[in-house]
Amino acid sequence: MSEAGAHASFELVIDDATRVPLDRTVTLGRDAGSTVALGDPSVSRRHARISPGDGGGPLIEDLGSSYGTFVDGVRVTAPARLRDGARLRLCDSELGVERRRDAAEAGRTIVVPAAAGPAVGTERMATRFGGNPRVRAGYALKRLEAAEGSRRWVLKDLRDGTYRRLGDDDALLFEQLDGSRSLAELIGEAERRFGAAGPMRLARLLADLGERGFLVNVPGAAAAPADAPQPWHRRLLTPRVKTFAGAGRALAALYRRGGWVLFTKPVLVALTTLAVTGVGVFAFLAAGRYGTPFVVASKIGLGGLVFMLGRFAVVAAHEVAHGLAMSFYGRRVERVGLKLIAIFPYAFVDTSEVWFEPRRRRIAISAAGPMSDLALGGTFSIACLALAPGALRDICFQLAFGAYVGACLNLNPFLDRDGYHMLVDILREPGLRRRAREQFARRLSGRAASGDSRVLARFSLFGLAWSCAAAMLAIAMTLRYRSTLETLVPAQWIAWTLMATVWIALFAPVMILLRPAIAARR
Repeated sequence: MSEAGAHASFELVIDDATRVPLDRTVTLGRDAGSTVALGDPSVSRRHARISPGDGGGPLIEDLGSSYGTFVDGVRVTAPARLRDGARLRLCDSELGVERRRDAAEAGRTIVVPAAAGPAVGTERMATRFGGNPRVRAGYALKRLEAAEGSRRWVLKDLRDGTYRRLGDDDALLFEQLDGSRSLAELIGEAERRFGAAGPMRLARLLADLGERGFLVNVPGAAAAPADAPQPWHRRLLTPRVKTFAGAGRALAALYRRGGWVLFTKPVLVALTTLAVTGVGVFAFLAAGRYGTPFVVASKIGLGGLVFMLGRFAVVAAHEVAHGLAMSFYGRRVERVGLKLIAIFPYAFVDTSEVWFEPRRRRIAISAAGPMSDLALGGTFSIACLALAPGALRDICFQLAFGAYVGACLNLNPFLDRDGYHMLVDILREPGLRRRAREQFARRLSGRAASGDSRVLARFSLFGLAWSCAAAMLAIAMTLRYRSTLETLVPAQWIAWTLMATVWIALFAPVMILLRPAIAARR
């Protein structure tokens, strides 16, 4: 145990969130004279005792109870050491043990499971003067370390899996919304703590929580009816999702049965070397025309099929890499499944639990996917270089090409993908893409403001340069293979259609950035 852990102060957390310091001897039982008196009739009068221990953490011992004392599911037969996060069970009573944390440290996740039955109604509005605003059950709240910045609290809605960041002041007000205080009392408390700006801060928080459906008896924002008619193009682009029960547990089992090896230092160094080397090898392959995009064994249909299947396999490996990284940091994957957009299937792994992790871990989990793309691209590129001309070499080229297309898209900072999330955490700039797009559009339309951010301006220019470079590289590559494609298809327009499809896909992020500015100028 570390020195910090050895001298840490621990607390006993009872069901009603009461905390009892464990810096002295604490007795548990049904007897009224116990330090912690439990009302469970099956608990013995003198059931268990917790002593401070010798500096290595508190010790618990059973006092000859009728039904025993259990720590993390194991019956106590001799004095047992308690750790941070341990769960105690005395008959039907459950208690927790937590290390007392400094204000700058990350706190433990507080989970309030959703209650049975509907928690939101319309009988009365809780924000009406005289009402008692109360946060509904079904959320998780965690404080991240102070290095995360001012908005270091993460609030998760357990019903729809969405997240929201809170500052220290808003988190303090959030914890007051337990229904025991009237709105007038909350306003007075906010004014006492935050001065004249307190009531407005409370009003903003209540409005936001009410809009998101977090307050009891306050209906959230009305969603569009499920059967509302939609344009055909929206229906076509609306993802259809199929999840697989138990797939998250399968990922955790895969990590335990060998996936952990990928996160050892020698393997990480090898994968990084492979990723870097592979980029150079693929550039050499393209320059030397070792393969042709979408062509296998001189057949463009077969090549297109191999490319599509290869892309799906690379995406699946990409998502598995995210899932294994989650397991490496002890996080559980909630959902795994397939997503169908138009006619294109994609595998996905829900890594939303990463928002409860520190910044460096979030970056590492986001980076696992692109690292998988680059490592696979390097593997297939080297295999293509080593193989003799033939169908197998053509297949390796298509797989490498698909992996690098995925890497370019996933690392593009203008898309809501891994590269963007990594950059947000590196720069500590939440909402980076939206804010940068708004500022860039404002500047291009001639409405620059004196308070514009240099970080946002640099992000816009970097993202624009990245997108243009990737698109120009794709155009150069497809034009280099134009003559080969034209000899393999029955009409030239087919070759140009294939090439134009790739160009449009890679130029899309540029148009996403420029469209608002162009519209504003017009």
